[in-house]
Amino acid sequence: MKLKYSWILALLLAGCQAPQQPTEKDVSELPPTTEESQPEDTLPSDAVKQPTDEVEKASELTAQQQQDLWKRIGMQLELPVADNKKVAYYRDWYIKHPSHLRTVSKRAEPFLHLIVEKIEEKDLPMELALLPVVESSYDAFAYSHGSASGLWQFIPGTGKWYGLEQNYWYDGRRDVVASTDAALKYLSDLNERFDGNWNHAIAAYNSGGGRVSSAIRKNRRLNKPTDFFSLELPQETSAYVPKLMAIADIVANQEKYGVDIPAIANKPVLVEVDPKEQLDLGIAAQYAGIPVKELQSYNPAYNQWATAPEGPQKLLIPEAQQEQFLAKVEENRGKGVKLVRYKIQSGDSLGVIAQKHNTTIKVIQNANGMSDSNIRAGRYLLIPTSTQSDSTYALSADNRLKQTQSRNRGDYKVSHTVKSGESFWSIAKNHNVSVQSLAKWNGMAPKDTLRVGQNLVVWKQGEQGAVMRTVYYSVRSGDSISTIANRFKVRSSDVIKWNNLNTSSYLQPGQKLKLYVDVTKVSV
Repeated sequence: MKLKYSWILALLLAGCQAPQQPTEKDVSELPPTTEESQPEDTLPSDAVKQPTDEVEKASELTAQQQQDLWKRIGMQLELPVADNKKVAYYRDWYIKHPSHLRTVSKRAEPFLHLIVEKIEEKDLPMELALLPVVESSYDAFAYSHGSASGLWQFIPGTGKWYGLEQNYWYDGRRDVVASTDAALKYLSDLNERFDGNWNHAIAAYNSGGGRVSSAIRKNRRLNKPTDFFSLELPQETSAYVPKLMAIADIVANQEKYGVDIPAIANKPVLVEVDPKEQLDLGIAAQYAGIPVKELQSYNPAYNQWATAPEGPQKLLIPEAQQEQFLAKVEENRGKGVKLVRYKIQSGDSLGVIAQKHNTTIKVIQNANGMSDSNIRAGRYLLIPTSTQSDSTYALSADNRLKQTQSRNRGDYKVSHTVKSGESFWSIAKNHNVSVQSLAKWNGMAPKDTLRVGQNLVVWKQGEQGAVMRTVYYSVRSGDSISTIANRFKVRSSDVIKWNNLNTSSYLQPGQKLKLYVDVTKVSV
């Protein structure tokens, strides 16, 4: 089957091109927007499209009858949009960055209909369908600095609390169906906790119920209002609700603001199927008649080459392929994974064998009816293994990591194998890089746990073979950033970055500067 939807390419590139997001700046310090500052490909925020026969006809239909899913959403948005400067700032930002909403729309297309239907079934505010725009830009593979993952950006602990398994084979935080159910349950619980106040509940989804409750109690003690905008909350949370309000206002009033969000057909795209057995994703893709990479893009929860041996094993596939897929499963029942016969070598352990075959000890034990890990050289084991090369499973966890690590972040890269007792902080210090950069280069968050033997990539500045040392330089009379940079063969921009300097301020004699210097080029 040849799929012609424009969103397929966007999905396949989801992990490679993250759209620019508005930042949580102090809006009070931002200059007022002017027509002159607006990009040429946008309209002024007060532009209004003239009504057409098509628009008038669409207005006569119910939300569920709309041809465009965004219209279906827009007609059901009911939470108040505050007349607030933060809301206005983020609304202007989205209006002036139409490419962001175009990217979001393409990414959302496979999943948005099922999310909307779940929200309608539970009679929850339709604004919740827009939360993944704020959380992840509708990138199902999104992973944040706070160890949050998936469309709904669950952190590990909250994910487990709401039933989202996380293991070698599967991460429920990236399972679109399971994580949507969990997110809506979590938001409903928060709404109940805050007595039906959705602004408080949504803020708590971002920063935690305890933090919002504490802010409310503080304002009550001080006899201050306890509405969302009066609470003292973290900067990210203070921006979170205004962003959602801004997006909701735009979706509900596209014509008013001169915004054209690419339409999404108001019909199901994917359907969930349960083969009731472990399936190699290469085999499952053949059953569905689509490429492996496309199947993985719909099912980002599966980390490896197959569904989880002991479940979950459900898959999202194009609705039109459901009958064909299920027929193929029944026709080939029991042949969903390939078994290879492996002769145990001297010195082998189940761990070594599992690593060789990109699987786990438990899978080998189950396949061979083993109750322990005892093995004997010369005997044979049946090993479930993939039918295709590793590169075929382009969106597996390992391949996504390789792609992240290979992105050029400097002049050259070196490999670091994690040793016992090491942490992000100690490794970053040893290589003269920041913890945040080191984590980002390796697709992790700074608070993630490293394991002994794990291979990390470290990007370096300068030439390979350089010997870098930290130098503390005392500024002399007549020095400038450029003369110091030239003297030590480094970039002026790096001197500024290393010392958090303001380019408009002057260096003072005696001022200490930290420099990372290649001692093979200069004497220090």
